[in-house]
Amino acid sequence: MPLRLDSRQADFETAFTALLESKREASVEVGDVVAGIIADVRARGDEAVVELTNKFDKAGVTASSLAFSQDEIDAAAARVSPEVMAALETAHERIKAHHEKQKPVDHVYQDALGVTLGTRWTPIEAVGIYVPGGLASYPSSVLMNAVPAKVAGVERIAMAVPTPNGQYAAAILAAAKIAGVSEIYRIGGAQAVAALAYGTQTVAKVDKVVGPGNAYVAAAKRQVFGTVGIDMIAGPSEVLVIADGSANPAWVAADLIAQTEHGAGARAILVTTEKGLAEVVAAEVERQLALLPKQDLAREGWEEFSAIITVASLDEAVVLANHIASEHIELALDDPQQVLAMIRNAGAIFLGHHTPEAIGDYVGGSNHVLPTARSARFASGLGVLDFVKRTSILGCDPASLAALSQAAITLSEVEELDGHGRSISIRLNR
Repeated sequence: MPLRLDSRQADFETAFTALLESKREASVEVGDVVAGIIADVRARGDEAVVELTNKFDKAGVTASSLAFSQDEIDAAAARVSPEVMAALETAHERIKAHHEKQKPVDHVYQDALGVTLGTRWTPIEAVGIYVPGGLASYPSSVLMNAVPAKVAGVERIAMAVPTPNGQYAAAILAAAKIAGVSEIYRIGGAQAVAALAYGTQTVAKVDKVVGPGNAYVAAAKRQVFGTVGIDMIAGPSEVLVIADGSANPAWVAADLIAQTEHGAGARAILVTTEKGLAEVVAAEVERQLALLPKQDLAREGWEEFSAIITVASLDEAVVLANHIASEHIELALDDPQQVLAMIRNAGAIFLGHHTPEAIGDYVGGSNHVLPTARSARFASGLGVLDFVKRTSILGCDPASLAALSQAAITLSEVEELDGHGRSISIRLNR
């Protein structure tokens, strides 16, 4: 059974803190292994990538087959059913439309002294997208990573997807084709991240690597950061549902299960003002779990990592939500607006009874690549701004330089950087 807490219990603070600090991922020491893989790829390029890919994925690749050809991409897309293609097209159009509204605008102005100031935005030139393969196949993640990059104006998008035993999901390549990604490699794991970051004879290096993966992928992203940018280190998926007496317990239960079925430490938390609702939802989760064809992962997440918390008020629920800083927060309330403004820490917020988090996973339009493991306290979900750079613009004429010079020279003297001051004063004909 999931953890049961009540904010009115004497030991609540201790138990709630333990919940926040509980570890949901297996502790795998992979740093040294990943460092060796990265060094090998840097030294031997394609040869190392092929050797490692065949060792770990049994993919049967050669240097000449690392990249999918356009014919292979087209053939894979042709194998996808019209229904799935239509769903991918719908998702693509909605994700694109929403992310178009995130595009920043250049801004240049002159202040009262006549100094020109401003900001210019430019897209990153080349981005690598890592797409998980094997146990899970997520064509929606292809769209969520590629579409914002395309909207931002990224010229080159290279995608890496593992093909264990030479197998891959046709829908993955179909989603890439719809998103306009034509550079796709049969590479997974740390070697894929290394190839994207440092380049090989076949894979040209990129400037940023995005996308989720296993512990080896996460460690590789940490280690190449600085050489390239990265988006975030994704942890187990999670949802927090805040519900009052207006919530439908069957719907809430379904949403909790939808999150825990991700497995790998996925967590679902219900915070409710109604003890009766908590009891009914708990029973409903058990009923619905028994209906799942593959219930083991969902049951593990529910029983080992999840929680039901009863509180005295919605205000108290919001306080807990801001501490939890969940990847997803559902507001199962008749009036979600009453608490929306008070929630500061969340990857994404889903409003009302008719907005299940799964809509956001696929076709809502917002991005499903979101901060996990409480990182919503300081991080945001993936978007267009992750694929552009901000450059400051500054320009002085003789009069504005003269007006600012004394303060700048004084500060250079305080910092004992005489050359800085001289580079200003030499322009003043003193």
